[in-house]
Parts: sequence; C-alpha cells; structure tokens
Amino acid sequence: MSLTLEQVQRIAHLARIEISESEAITTQGHLNGIFELIEQMQAVDTRGVEPMAHAQEVSQRLREDVVSETDRRAAYQAVAPEIEAGLYLVPKVIE
Repeated sequence: MSLTLEQVQRIAHLARIEISESEAITTQGHLNGIFELIEQMQAVDTRGVEPMAHAQEVSQRLREDVVSETDRRAAYQAVAPEIEAGLYLVPKVIE
C-alpha cells in the first residue's frame, strides 16, 4: 500500500494541518516508507513464535505482600474538619 500526494494532502486537511507542496511530498515519502516496513514485517513467517510481553527477557523482582506501615487513620481523622462513621465529610460542590 502506498499513499498518493492527494491522499497525503487530504489527511493533512482532515487533521487541520497546513502543509506546503514540498512538505506533502516529503511526508508522502516518509509514510510510504513506513508502509513498506509494515509490509516487510507482515511477510515474515511467525508461526510457532510465542508472543512476548517485553522485547527483552526480563523478570520483575517481587517482594512479599506484607504491611510495612502502621495504621494512622485515627490520627488523620483527628485533624479533619468533619467525619462521620469513619468517613471524611466534604462540602457539596456540584448541585
């Protein structure tokens, strides 16, 4: 697939981008190069290749899921202007 100069100008118009004739020609070359690369990639036989989550073989170091901080809820609510049943009360801002 390749784009014509008219298609590039139409895309620029739809995107509300003002480009000159020379910019449109340059952009056409860049876009057609991208499409050629995509066609080359689609031509590669990928049967039997497992999908990867990352381009490199990396693993994430995991830590144990343990509580590392103390419960300070009472201290935070002690300085709150208004609370009710353990919830912070805030003024209504949308009517």
